[in-house]
Amino acid sequence: MAAFSRTASLLCKNAVRSESLGKLNNFCTSARGSKSYQLVVVGSGAGGAAIAARFSSKLGKGKVAIIEPSDAHYNQAMWTLVGGGIVKLEDTYRPMASIIPSTCDWIKDRATTFKPDTCTVSTQGGEEIKYEYLVVAVGLQLRYEDIKGLTEGLEMDPMLVSNYSAKYVTRTINAIDKFKGGQAVFTLPNTPIKCPGAPQKIMYLAESKWKKNGVKKSSTITYNTAMGVMLGAPKYAEVLRGVCEKRGIQVNFKTNLVEVNPEKKEAVFMKLETGETYVQPYDFMHVTPPMSTPTELKSSPLVNAGGFLTVDKYTLQHSQYPNVFGIGDCTDVPTPKTAAAVASQCGIVAENLAAVMKGGTLTRKYDGYTACPLVTSYNTCIMAEFAFEGVPMETFPIDQGKERQSMYWVKLHILPRVYNLMTKGWWSGPAPVRKIFHLGLSKQE
Repeated sequence: MAAFSRTASLLCKNAVRSESLGKLNNFCTSARGSKSYQLVVVGSGAGGAAIAARFSSKLGKGKVAIIEPSDAHYNQAMWTLVGGGIVKLEDTYRPMASIIPSTCDWIKDRATTFKPDTCTVSTQGGEEIKYEYLVVAVGLQLRYEDIKGLTEGLEMDPMLVSNYSAKYVTRTINAIDKFKGGQAVFTLPNTPIKCPGAPQKIMYLAESKWKKNGVKKSSTITYNTAMGVMLGAPKYAEVLRGVCEKRGIQVNFKTNLVEVNPEKKEAVFMKLETGETYVQPYDFMHVTPPMSTPTELKSSPLVNAGGFLTVDKYTLQHSQYPNVFGIGDCTDVPTPKTAAAVASQCGIVAENLAAVMKGGTLTRKYDGYTACPLVTSYNTCIMAEFAFEGVPMETFPIDQGKERQSMYWVKLHILPRVYNLMTKGWWSGPAPVRKIFHLGLSKQE
């Protein structure tokens, strides 16, 4: 038996690294773990659910499995609106059972070990799940504990808030309403995060409310961001800088939160260019936590030095293992991590994975499309859409670099429905809509 295990491991290692996908398929079909599937998807966020939906209907019952420990699925793209008091947290929630396709096996456990050389994933419960093909869609984990005093501060200080966790997001609107003036601070950390525009969105909503109720007159609003720009796309970065200037918001670039002292209501920030630290008092503070890929993925052979899944940024196929694909926030694709990016990536992964399964070539290429609906008040939004290198890729035949009420209604009423379509595998981004809107136009106006 030991000899067989060593031989199997060697064969799968050679098969995965071989250019002949046929050899890989033949071996992975014959080598069985405690459970064996043609496709295993790890993670049931929007991307994982969408891929599972597409392939479980295509391959049939018992051929696809999702490894996912959680009972709850949230549309986290709506949490800015929860924090702003516009929608309820329960409006963003769905039972995980309603997300996972009925034709897909749900392995309700946490993936703990990735073994691409033997085509297996181990779970916390001790199962060895065998796959022919693997899609990794585990997202990012929140690292509140990486900021000294923050976890304790969130428990004891009602004016210290964070929209990024279901545990804390409902507290934000209460703190905004209770704020009577003073120092209001908003942060963005020195790590990749989910939706890098979200830390600004809640700031604009808070500023809008404080202006309306007269609190802003006795307040100073500061945005401390570890980035060197407002957003990765130059067009929108310039627009957002203008929004802050117009509203009197102080922006400190390349500034990172390192410690919170809730008893003194003080925060310690580091200037990233010099390493110098300074103390800033706060009366209200919204903190965006540092984030990373899950520990289990970071310890696997699938990642780069930063812990992110290494994939070809165009095909989303793993750089070393051709039967592995990645989707969403956990990959090293150089585009902001948003639900809109996941939607477009779903179509790329679905077509390229299907091609690999048939022994064909990869034909679809991801253009880096992502979007960030930057809510700037309780009735306006800048609908930022762009591709790799921050090049604008706008859907509507208007200048989306302006604050518009129409885009606010798209964010509030249209995008939640689009998200639901995505989780069912029915939406792969707005490219077809964009073609219709720009039919006959030589350029966007």
